[in-house]
Amino acid sequence: MSPRVPWLPADLPFLDERCPLPLTRPFSTSEAMALGVSRTRLATLTRRGLIRPVLRGVHVAAQVVDSIECRAEALSLVVPPSAIVTDRTAAWLHMVDVLAPSAVHQMPPVDIFSRAESRLRRPSVTSGERRMLDQDVTVVNGVRVTTKLRTAFDLGRRLNRYHALAALDGLLRAGVQHQELLAGVERFRGERGVVQLRHLAPLADPRAESPPESVLRLHWLEASGMPSPEPQVWVHDGDYARFRVDVGNEELRYGAEYDGRAFHEDDAADAERRAWLDLVGGWVIDTFVDVDIYPRGDPTTRLQHGAYLARRRSGLWVPQGRYLRS
Repeated sequence: MSPRVPWLPADLPFLDERCPLPLTRPFSTSEAMALGVSRTRLATLTRRGLIRPVLRGVHVAAQVVDSIECRAEALSLVVPPSAIVTDRTAAWLHMVDVLAPSAVHQMPPVDIFSRAESRLRRPSVTSGERRMLDQDVTVVNGVRVTTKLRTAFDLGRRLNRYHALAALDGLLRAGVQHQELLAGVERFRGERGVVQLRHLAPLADPRAESPPESVLRLHWLEASGMPSPEPQVWVHDGDYARFRVDVGNEELRYGAEYDGRAFHEDDAADAERRAWLDLVGGWVIDTFVDVDIYPRGDPTTRLQHGAYLARRRSGLWVPQGRYLRS
């Protein structure tokens, strides 16, 4: 960075009051440019970690804590007052992140719906038409958004089935009642994606703790010859609940875990935990990373082989060809 920028010394830990940008709230690219900060300098600030993108075309200083209030204020910069935030963006505003994996490289457009006759036309927004009841809409910090329940119905129908289950799991964690979800499915009879929603709604489970775990569980559910999986299975050491397995079957003592590479690579604590599960707990554990399940990864063969090894280890012999693909 050029030394001619007095508010941006090389050793700056965070932006401070010398900076012309807002330090406590989100700001748009156009606002930054009006304050004398160019797109090129915004890119530099992002690269240095001094600001972070919140939405496409909206940034915030790195020290601002992520919150519903912050997300709502960011949306208010790009969403017209008459529009309703929907789909992935609605889930995001409800603090349920179901953004596509590509979001780590580029912020996705904002999903909104307008009851006006024409669709909105702007680069950072995707919009469309749909039937919306008053009961489907709520207001979060001044932003009109689909309720958590309506968002679950929409994402359960509109996303591909793996991301759809992740969204349903996340929205159940966020407070949607499972019985409400099940009871409302037939409202969408005949509409796009209702067959998928009808299939996935009974499988949704708030115990799943991340989208990749949900994706992995659905792969397991779709693999032939596999016992029913449970999310977040506790493994006990006597009367003491010692470790949890992301997805597993306690009777078979087989589990599958997702490791986000950014956080778990060479993690000694994970290695020690899995060694205990293997040697003391008697579990067979398979570990999967992003390329195993995203975007077209298929962990089916490893899951089936892991279940086979667990059966052999337990002494309960099952002919492989009867249940498992060779």
